[in-house]
Amino acid sequence: MTHLKTRIVGLIEALGPIPINEYMALCLFDPEHGYYTTREPFGTAGDFITAPEISQMFGELVGVWIYQAWLAAGRPMPVTVAEIGPGRGTLMKDMLRTLSRLDPGLANGAAFAMIETSPRLAEIQRQTLAATPFAVGLHETIDTLPPQPLFLVGNELFDAVPIRQFIRAGAGWRERMVGLDDTRELRFFAGAGSIDPTLLPVDAAEAPQGAVVEVAPARAALMAAIAQRIESHGGAGLFLDYGHLQPGIGDTLQALRRHGHEDVLANPGEADVTAHVDFAGLAAIVRAHGLDAHLSTQGDFLLGMGILERAGRLGADADQATRERLAGEVERLAGPQAMGELFKVLAVVPRGMAVRTFTTAD
Repeated sequence: MTHLKTRIVGLIEALGPIPINEYMALCLFDPEHGYYTTREPFGTAGDFITAPEISQMFGELVGVWIYQAWLAAGRPMPVTVAEIGPGRGTLMKDMLRTLSRLDPGLANGAAFAMIETSPRLAEIQRQTLAATPFAVGLHETIDTLPPQPLFLVGNELFDAVPIRQFIRAGAGWRERMVGLDDTRELRFFAGAGSIDPTLLPVDAAEAPQGAVVEVAPARAALMAAIAQRIESHGGAGLFLDYGHLQPGIGDTLQALRRHGHEDVLANPGEADVTAHVDFAGLAAIVRAHGLDAHLSTQGDFLLGMGILERAGRLGADADQATRERLAGEVERLAGPQAMGELFKVLAVVPRGMAVRTFTTAD
């Protein structure tokens, strides 16, 4: 039993079952034993590989998009270019290199920032960016960023923000909880009280017994804060994550460890606990703040940004092995059987602003 599991069992014994969002928050962010506070989860030696770690092309094309959004916004200065949830700092490193080549004036004049809550990951990010000539500030929230236009990137950010789950039980719905069985093992249970039906999607009434609905108030609050920032000060945002473009019913809670799936309740603190992102819900929040929200699959986005052409240029004078590696990276990032369809993209821009690969509000 992990240290965190022992603590969670004791907590449940003392106070009763806990909701999914509380369990997720403990697993990921507990100060002593949380997943993101105790380890470096990224890369082949970790539990999963994110797109920036797969290929430099990902960060380069995201950097190009940010640059084009800045141009479309009228080249505002002063300006902040930031990443929220920056992992190892690889995406920021690739964006900095790209922006410095596209426009040295922007690269030298912008304030660069990374928004990170984990001290351990913040130290890894410092090491990744140690050789860059640009100063990159570290912040725990967007609230401490300078009050100026913000061009913000978030890759695999929202999937790690805790969710709530509700389960159809009898005539109504109850919150899904984590409790203990007779052997003191963690198990899922339906909570004792019924819940407010306005929390559920409109088609929940037709769901069968045992169906699970996921809602994400913490994700909604984070998106609202970002949208408010862009609405007030200008800028744009680009968010990439795995999820769905249309809301639906189903259980997407999962645990990733050593590049495979495992029981969500098996090893709290030792595995990454995530859930798919409802991009339609995030887009609705953006539009409620008077901004445009554009949606796409990651495959369509990267193809529209020119990943095939970039791979061709990188491989033009390379050997066969390098060209095959580049082709594999393109397939993994943009292919429909890999990340291209599973991962979605949300672009947040001022109303009416046209940016590459997104021409109308979807």
